[in-house]
Amino acid sequence: MKQYVNMLREFSIPLIAGVIAALLWVNILPESYHNFIYEPKFGYFNFHFVVNDLFMVFFFGIAAAEITKSCAPGGDLYPIKKAINPLLATVGGVLFPVIIYLLFNAVIGDSSLSRGWGIPTATDIALAWLVASVVFGKKHPAVSFLLLLAIADDAVGLVIIAIFYPDPSMSVAPIWLLFIVLGMGVVALLRRIRVQNYWPYILLGGGLTWAGLYKAHLHPALALVFIIPFLPHQQYERLRIFEEDESDSSTLGSFEREWKVLVDFGMFTFGLANAGVELKTVGTVTWLVLISLLVGKTSGIFTMGKIGEKLGYPLPKNVGNKELVLIGVVAGIGLTVALFIAGEAFTDLSVQGAAKMGALLSFVAAIIAIVAGRILKIQRIK
Repeated sequence: MKQYVNMLREFSIPLIAGVIAALLWVNILPESYHNFIYEPKFGYFNFHFVVNDLFMVFFFGIAAAEITKSCAPGGDLYPIKKAINPLLATVGGVLFPVIIYLLFNAVIGDSSLSRGWGIPTATDIALAWLVASVVFGKKHPAVSFLLLLAIADDAVGLVIIAIFYPDPSMSVAPIWLLFIVLGMGVVALLRRIRVQNYWPYILLGGGLTWAGLYKAHLHPALALVFIIPFLPHQQYERLRIFEEDESDSSTLGSFEREWKVLVDFGMFTFGLANAGVELKTVGTVTWLVLISLLVGKTSGIFTMGKIGEKLGYPLPKNVGNKELVLIGVVAGIGLTVALFIAGEAFTDLSVQGAAKMGALLSFVAAIIAIVAGRILKIQRIK
């Protein structure tokens, strides 16, 4: 039974199932779908709020845990020098899509669409890992390179959401950000007195940061991003994405191990709440997002990866030009975080739907990468 559960998680089946369910539901019974998602059903709160503002707290918490582990002594981003090339590639994979989005918007779009520039900046880690494993084989160095890049650009994505996508209907109330400082102070104290159970960190620190972000009119889903780095953790030897590590009994390890299963399966609700796009909802912003993800990610990662190599920070063994191009193509799968940012970037549901369609269509990058891998005869390392 456990192997089937792990297979469902490994292949992102819950998220994909949620996306498919949302697409079918909204295109067959649109009124029923919108009532279910947006009408209050939990007191004053609707399903969309419960998923995006509460459940996603733990999704971004898990992302923060991966970043924290990678930056800790023994992690793949420590010391910083050994991660210079993938980090430079990350810079290209963030900046190039933004530049392409804004340039194309200036030509075929209009100023009302400019808020969507953040949508193509992040990579869907789980789906990218899955596709990269098919293209390169699980043990190919290109997979590790891609995962480091994806983690780093998701970290950038968190910053972009926090700074550039506050609630557009309300002005930011910065005084409430003191709650974030207070929350971080509380968890720093908990760590100092050697509290090992993660619940006090989550409930006390996370509760304060969530309230601070919510009252400041910034996205509260980022609440645990400020808290997770304070959780006591052990020294790591390698990145452990998508691997159960029963030996990690640290506070951080316990949090990640116990919540990752719930988050993985809970992604069905995220897909259901955010992928409800009517197939007729295609507009200029659809193509802006799609082109920025496919072209921007590929060109940015390749260009900055090669610049890093010229500067003396080599690419991994068995990663040449064609592998680097394919890494860029795979990184163009922006599903999860792209959908999330699209929901924050636009309040007009028709524009928001068109932007989300661009994020959904970015899955074509998987097909391109798999086919190109066969044509280019990429050596797979299993």
